[in-house]
Amino acid sequence: MIFLSHNSKDKIIVEPIAIRLRGIFGQENVFYDSWSIQPGDGIIDRMNEGLANCTIFYFFVSNNSLSSYMVKLEWQNAVMKASNGKAKLIPVRIDNCQIPPILSQSLYIDLYTNGFDVALRQIVDIATGSNTYRPQFTSVSNLEARTTSFVGRDIEVEVSANYYMEPIPHFLFATPNAENEISFECIGCNMYTSSFNKGLLVKDNGKAHENAIFLAPPDLITPGFPFIAHFKALTENDIRISSVWHEEAKNNWKSIPFLIKR
Repeated sequence: MIFLSHNSKDKIIVEPIAIRLRGIFGQENVFYDSWSIQPGDGIIDRMNEGLANCTIFYFFVSNNSLSSYMVKLEWQNAVMKASNGKAKLIPVRIDNCQIPPILSQSLYIDLYTNGFDVALRQIVDIATGSNTYRPQFTSVSNLEARTTSFVGRDIEVEVSANYYMEPIPHFLFATPNAENEISFECIGCNMYTSSFNKGLLVKDNGKAHENAIFLAPPDLITPGFPFIAHFKALTENDIRISSVWHEEAKNNWKSIPFLIKR
């Protein structure tokens, strides 16, 4: 059995991993509290049963889980079981926390540094060897954009990483404005790549196109260190940023949540 030890505040990261493991190994072989502990079950009894039967123990290490007494009991029990050769204990670091010294001697999966997709592949690779639960979190939206300033006819858009580092800082900002109506720059960047792309984005099933401004800052996007794009009107026409897109892989663009405030 695979045991997923985590704090409930981290479910937005852990649940997509649990669902992937369930699809491969079956729900009965993955202990994830949302489906392994049902209404009327004794929580401690079910946790003890899961710990007793587990052969692979993933400890999702975060500031939240390290401050949880229940999670502490789980992973310390797993340390004892691993020391006796009865289970494999794999820490998975999901934020900027410090790995406990007793676990630091083992190689751990670093989702915070390497990103969600790489960590998920590692988790599955290591593990390869009807119920009331319904999924709440089936994907992770690490990046988000928001307008942070409207000064006169200028717009600033902040792009931030919520959970882990984004290794490809390539972004498109959709706009209905023409190239001669809007200027753009990366705030605080000494060197960056930019371009205006007429009709690049296709919408309404190919019936319409929208212009896109490409900006690529030189630094990686990490939690607490956002990227800020500045747009300025060059004519009397108002300017607008309608959506923000991130390049997940080469030529594979995905829109990210964009909150517009005035």
